[in-house]
Amino acid sequence: MHVISDLISTLFEWIQSLGYFGIMIGLMIEVIPSEIVLAFGGFLVWSGDINFFGAVLFGTIGGVIAQIFVYWIGRYGGRPVLEKYGKYIFIQKKHIDHSEEWFNKYGTGVIFTARFIPVVRHAISVPAGISKMPLGKFTLLTTLAVIPWSALFVYLGMTLGNKWEDIDKVAAKYTNEIILVAIALIIIYFVFKWYKSKKKGTSK
Repeated sequence: MHVISDLISTLFEWIQSLGYFGIMIGLMIEVIPSEIVLAFGGFLVWSGDINFFGAVLFGTIGGVIAQIFVYWIGRYGGRPVLEKYGKYIFIQKKHIDHSEEWFNKYGTGVIFTARFIPVVRHAISVPAGISKMPLGKFTLLTTLAVIPWSALFVYLGMTLGNKWEDIDKVAAKYTNEIILVAIALIIIYFVFKWYKSKKKGTSK
């Protein structure tokens, strides 16, 4: 346990030494959960090492690249590869099951809203890759979701200052509200799709 603690401390020191690029690479490799990396980025803003907009920008770039990586694995390696190696990037079989169910039920539009839902938010890139969803559309929807998520956690880390490690406690009330909004958007999107298909059917 002590070895793991030392390793994580070393990783944070490495991120701090690289500044913006440290945040980006930290999110790309996903050794540490993205929320914690972004909160640490907020701490670096608070300490004056970097600025807020740069942290959000590089956090967004790193977050999107990480999801494109998962997308490519899903597209070219398929589910068996992710079931075997997904644990190294915090994706388990149950996450893939849930994300495939959501993707099949709601379609490509769920790529945006699912980014705010626990369990499916990281794994939703898997069925997108397997189904060969257009990369441009996938990247756009992913980016639109990653920007506010990155901004929120960088901001919270900044307001917490040297207590940034308390991010889980502080972020809970915000993430719960975000989850409710995301679910509402999914319902609206589903109703819209249903209405559109029904209208198309009656016009024939």
